[in-house]
Amino acid sequence: MADITVMRYLYFTILCLIVLISASTHSHAAMGMDTPAKQAIVIDYDTGLVLLEKNADERMPTSSMSKVMTTILTFDALKQDHVKLDTTFLVSEKAWRKGGSKMFVEVDKSVKVEDLLRGVIIQSGNDATIVLAEGLAGTEEAFADAINRKAHELGMDNSHFMNASGWPDPNHYSTARDLSKMAVSLIRDYPEFYPIFSETEFTFNEITQPNRNPLLYRDVGADGIKTGHTEDGGYGLIGSGSRDGRRAIVVVNGLSSSKERATESAKLLAWALQSFENKAVISANQPLGDAPVMYGKSKTVAASVSKDLVLTLPKLGGDNWTKTVKLKDSLTAPIKKGQEVGSIVIDVPNLYSIERPLIASNDVEELGFFWKMIENARIMIMGK
Repeated sequence: MADITVMRYLYFTILCLIVLISASTHSHAAMGMDTPAKQAIVIDYDTGLVLLEKNADERMPTSSMSKVMTTILTFDALKQDHVKLDTTFLVSEKAWRKGGSKMFVEVDKSVKVEDLLRGVIIQSGNDATIVLAEGLAGTEEAFADAINRKAHELGMDNSHFMNASGWPDPNHYSTARDLSKMAVSLIRDYPEFYPIFSETEFTFNEITQPNRNPLLYRDVGADGIKTGHTEDGGYGLIGSGSRDGRRAIVVVNGLSSSKERATESAKLLAWALQSFENKAVISANQPLGDAPVMYGKSKTVAASVSKDLVLTLPKLGGDNWTKTVKLKDSLTAPIKKGQEVGSIVIDVPNLYSIERPLIASNDVEELGFFWKMIENARIMIMGK
């Protein structure tokens, strides 16, 4: 066991050294990263900032990565007390006959929801997925409709699901960006169930199968999420992990082999966790400029962000970011504290550019009628 621990430590150390060496030979550290994946996205979980993207909005087959949506709907049903973990669902012939990866449930037998979830998450069982879908919605088709409604709720507007398992269908697709939104929801909204995704094996019907996620066997801080593969879409993976208080999410797809999928996803997750840090760069209520106000008892109102602005920045060269404050020039009193009065644009070279709203730091009362007349006269004579 000690030897295994040492090997895992050495593996992660070597990955980190590769990242840092690459960073030292390219300006701005993290900017030299690339991937052979056809579609990819890497985000910081806490800030939501995109660290790498490649064809992230390109529609692609989602394969077994779709099964995360099946687990999310099951978690919803559990949280709403529609079912319990020890609720049993009957295995239909359709579920039993389904090809591909299996949990090996038996037709006409009843299986607990808790076991079916592990059969989906750990063993990627198409049979278990259909049993859950039929048990929760009556038919897999009705369950797919429920998945689409949930996807819309999560802002997955470039996704469409035809079944619960990700079985190939020309009208079953998603994007790397949408799958990252799904992953964020999974981790954020279901903390009591998410640890199942880090379990490395599951035994059912006297058959033990390992978790198919290769990241769990590499010391890169991974604790999920799901692999997938189709002939048309190639090899894909949604991965997440944390280290030193930060969490990252990686989505890759269109890779040529399971080996390449394992290598690329581990590389990207290690890079995201090792090469970046989160910094609060602007404090809430920190004055960022004065926006002009017409007909106010004050001629201006201070602009600020509503909460601390936290950026995900490269550890090397991370101070090389710029901000541009854009204030509205047509504000008219009264102004309420918290009202939007402009925006701030943050640019991190070769990484991302984001725009966030600026709000009024205080109220500005409206002038009375007489003083408005005086102000109008002044404007007519002198202009604004």
